[in-house]
Amino acid sequence: MPRICPILDKRPTRGRKIIRKGKAKKKGGIGLHTTGNTPRLFLPNLRNKKVYVPELAKKVSLRISARALKTLMKKGTYTILKEKGLI
Repeated sequence: MPRICPILDKRPTRGRKIIRKGKAKKKGGIGLHTTGNTPRLFLPNLRNKKVYVPELAKKVSLRISARALKTLMKKGTYTILKEKGLI
């Protein structure tokens, strides 16, 4: 199952985790130094949700991001799901 939100098309993005060592200049040190730079994936915040669609009078099971859930509540479940071809 892909890690993609079907409503907003959010997908994993590549980034880096930067490791720093040392004491900040503000705190009396000589400054922070980068000691590591590790590639990683930032995953979308996907949730399994059952959303009630009043027009169909039934619940629809979705795997959507938290942001998409807010969008569904704001714009209406039926219109968004119909627009994206999920129902």
